[in-house]
Amino acid sequence: MANACLFSGGKDSTLALHKAIAMGIRIDLLITMRTKSKESYMFHYPNVEYAAVQAESIGIRHVFADTDGNKESELIDLENALRANNVRLLVTGATYSRYQGDRINRISEAMGIEHLAPLWHIDPEEELGEISRSFDAIITSVSAEGFDESFLGKRIDAEMIGRLREINRKYGISMLFEGGEAESFVLDAPLFRERIRILKARNEWYGSRGAYIIEDAVAEPKK
Repeated sequence: MANACLFSGGKDSTLALHKAIAMGIRIDLLITMRTKSKESYMFHYPNVEYAAVQAESIGIRHVFADTDGNKESELIDLENALRANNVRLLVTGATYSRYQGDRINRISEAMGIEHLAPLWHIDPEEELGEISRSFDAIITSVSAEGFDESFLGKRIDAEMIGRLREINRKYGISMLFEGGEAESFVLDAPLFRERIRILKARNEWYGSRGAYIIEDAVAEPKK
């Protein structure tokens, strides 16, 4: 039986992993759902293949589970992944999305799995402040009003929090991106034994939305 974390490599799942371990929970496995669809309702899309590099740096066993990303059928794929890996406790980075939270709770209850969401209803400013102080995380996609290409690849720091605060005030977006407004990728965090260095990346922009695509990245010793 495994204690697992649903791990995308983004800020929420990485912070949830840190908080679970700080609570004294031993995490045996990181599960990354690798979706074929950019329109997935449940799962992170850009750069998830590099979750394996992050997991190696953290030192926790990691597996991918593939899904087509279609609404509802991706839930079956998640259930199959949990069953295949004999999961008894699942940590997720859910914050406010009832869509995501309710469905994971439903699957967990049906399977007799304990679901722990350490960030559930966390204050956005609190989470982003912790990310900016302790993590090196970048924005890897944007798809909401108020964002533009200048956000792609940029670090979530105090200046970025100010920008997010302003577009939250003006457009009502979730500062934590819980509605899919943006996605992120963690380059370094306290649990990382090595940091991730991006060797090659490119922007893809489609008029009002876009992604920062990592083409090559490695783990290297921290200075």
